[in-house]
Amino acid sequence: MSINSTTADRYPSRVADRPQVLERKEPVIYSEWTPESPLTQEQSKYYEENGYLHLEDFFSAEEISGWKAELKRLNEETRGEAVGHVIREPDSNEVRSIFAVHANNPIFSGLANHPRLKAISEYLLGSETYIHQSRINYKPGFSGKEFYWHSDFETWHVEDGMPAMRAFSCSIALEDNFHYNGPLMVMPGSHKQFISCVGRTPDDHFKLSLRRQEYGVPDHASLERLAAANGIDTPVGRAGSVVLFDCNIMHGSNSNITPFPRSNVFLVYNSTANKLVAPYSGQKPRPRYIAARD
Repeated sequence: MSINSTTADRYPSRVADRPQVLERKEPVIYSEWTPESPLTQEQSKYYEENGYLHLEDFFSAEEISGWKAELKRLNEETRGEAVGHVIREPDSNEVRSIFAVHANNPIFSGLANHPRLKAISEYLLGSETYIHQSRINYKPGFSGKEFYWHSDFETWHVEDGMPAMRAFSCSIALEDNFHYNGPLMVMPGSHKQFISCVGRTPDDHFKLSLRRQEYGVPDHASLERLAAANGIDTPVGRAGSVVLFDCNIMHGSNSNITPFPRSNVFLVYNSTANKLVAPYSGQKPRPRYIAARD
């Protein structure tokens, strides 16, 4: 039973002692395809069926050069800073992620409002959109740690109060993503089922979960079932490629023990019709640099 009295909880999680499998209640794409749509009919069908879409060479080398330079500058600038939006690796002081780059950095603010990305976001979500969350994920060579399997929506729903599955992530590769340097892994088709998690969310869970997540993690049996039914894809590509993935797709990434860094910019687009309510955990909202509430 949800603690949130504002909006009925269609996807209860972290409230029972065993996981549940719930069918998705919302569409994957909220617009009808037309020849003027920013994705082709084939791309739209693939995204609807699989929950993700890889777009190779979406941005040119000239376009990403400035973002790569800013990526490096931010890493150096924040190494010694003890601020909330800069997340460290679980076993070191290396920068793991920098949040709210769309709000705090004019270069990445421009990227978040790029006309091609905005057109795709409004097509997929069928409305005006805003940035729910943005971040840079650094995964340096030799030491970049894993991101365990999870559905973003499960966390955004429980800890942020996102009512419905009407959001998606856009991952922009600023370095070449190979099969072996800790790339994004997805279970295609898993976005059509919601896997509830067990274990009550601790207060201020975000302080630890952004470094190493322990709550909101699916059980092994559910992951085994999803992987057996759907397989695992690694949508890799050159710097400048983009991966769009639905808010509920099961995904994660391995550690990077290769010499080759893998750094990406993540932009999460949410529909303005899907604004956050009180967290379904009944706890106070996470900071706005993690989940924009405007």
